[in-house]
This record gives sequence, structure tokens and C-alpha cells, in this order.
Amino acid sequence: MQDDTEKQEASPEAQALVRRTAGLARLEVDDAQVARLAPQFARLLEAFRTIALLDVSGQTGMARPGGDGPRLRADAEGPSLSVEAALANAPDRREDFYSVPRAIPAPAKDAE
Repeated sequence: MQDDTEKQEASPEAQALVRRTAGLARLEVDDAQVARLAPQFARLLEAFRTIALLDVSGQTGMARPGGDGPRLRADAEGPSLSVEAALANAPDRREDFYSVPRAIPAPAKDAE
């Protein structure tokens, strides 16, 4: 369902933003696509302007959800798995290593 903003012609600012964003993404957009996308960009711009008006004084910044930075464990030596335990579920084992199918074909012997 389209609302009134999509039926209206978007501002030149929103149209320019669509073209600039498409250029940065190395996408070609024609006038019809700009006309369709610009009202959506205009709504986004308006939402960001509304957020920018919020008073966040006294609020501390967050680098990520959850607060005060990463919670890391101490970098301390601990017990390791035995070779047997580490390779217990390996699909193919070669001595103390696991083996996987070749991802890149071997060079042809004719190419040498």
C-alpha cells in the first residue's frame, strides 16, 4: 500500500540522493526508477531529521548493543583437546589431520 508521500513528487534533494547512492553502488538508474525511489528516500531523510532532533544529552554512546564494550575472557592457558577428540567427527582423517575435498582443481599435467 502506498501512502501520500510516494504519490507526491520527491524533492530535488531526494532525487539527487538516489542518483548519488546509485552511483556509489555502481548501479544505473533511469528517471522512472529515480521517480519511484526518491519518495522512499525522502521518507528516510525525514525520519533521520526527526531522530536528529532528539535530546540525547546525558546519554552515553554505545559501540554495540549490550553496553560497555566486549566481554572477553582472560587470555590464559587452558586444557586442549586430544588429537583423538578433535578429529572424532572428521569425515576423512589422514594421520593427525582431517582431509577435505579439493576446492580448486589440480593443474592439468598437459599444462606443464
